Amino acid sequence: MLIDATPITAPDASAGEASLTASADSGTGRLRELGAWIAACQGVHPPQPLRRCRVVVFAGDHGVAQRGMSLLPAGYSVERAAEIESGAGPVNVLARATGASVRVVDVSLDHEAWGEERVARSTGAIDVEDAMDAEQYARAVEIGRRVADQEIDSGTDLLIPGDLGVGNTTVAAALLGAFTGTEPVAVVGPGAGTTDELWKIKVEAIRDAMFRVRGTTDEPEEVLRRIGSPDLVALTAFIARSAARRTPLLLDGAPVAVAAYLAERLSPGVRAWCQAGQLTPEPAHLIALQALELTPLVALDMNAGQGVGALAALPLVQAAAALQAD
Repeated sequence: MLIDATPITAPDASAGEASLTASADSGTGRLRELGAWIAACQGVHPPQPLRRCRVVVFAGDHGVAQRGMSLLPAGYSVERAAEIESGAGPVNVLARATGASVRVVDVSLDHEAWGEERVARSTGAIDVEDAMDAEQYARAVEIGRRVADQEIDSGTDLLIPGDLGVGNTTVAAALLGAFTGTEPVAVVGPGAGTTDELWKIKVEAIRDAMFRVRGTTDEPEEVLRRIGSPDLVALTAFIARSAARRTPLLLDGAPVAVAAYLAERLSPGVRAWCQAGQLTPEPAHLIALQALELTPLVALDMNAGQGVGALAALPLVQAAAALQAD
């Protein structure tokens, strides 16, 4: 297995219990529990302030989107990635407001580019062909792990994985449906916008992708290779590696939650290092969070991806740490 299957060491329960005990009469509800989680992740009570929060957006396009299931125009993902890298867009606005910073990892956007973080130009259409070959899969895993190491080695104390790419909610829904046995109609959501006709196309693509991997879910990495995408594989490896290195994660939307679910399947114990920043209208998002037994901090119907919803919840995490330190 390329994504480390070694069980993840749990956060420090004694530090968490010490925080809960110290704040027993505070009346701060879930903020008290959230502060104890931060203390447990840091292994110390009271927890230290979160001084370097980092959004890492994994970007990639998806061949299945060419089926015409999205209202977004061709080139949308590439334009949004360039916008983020220029310091614009909602993710940068909220990052500046919360003292966080943003990084874009262009894994598989549909444009002519190459670099240490690139795997492919888009992917195969998962309803009729494999998303990537074995070499591309291995490269995506390596990129996700390497990016996690880079961020943690630079002093990041909380990571916010984000996603960007037309068709990524379709890929996430197909993967979740395949692993949980959920019917396609139950995992399909609006994505970045839809109509009745586009919804039907999306359901059919997810159904066909799930059919292609029927009976193989005992080989999760093979399923990921066939009906996933390089950006989602890198995201899964990133989350698993971050948890293995004892770094807390604040999750955003459906693709990120599904990646965390997959990371938990491959490396049991990942979920203890995660909090759900938000809940989106995507059915797959709720199903993934329920499987992870995570309760979202906010539910503002934000489906922008890119870590935006998690950033909206970041002040709550920062407040929770501050309350425990008081």
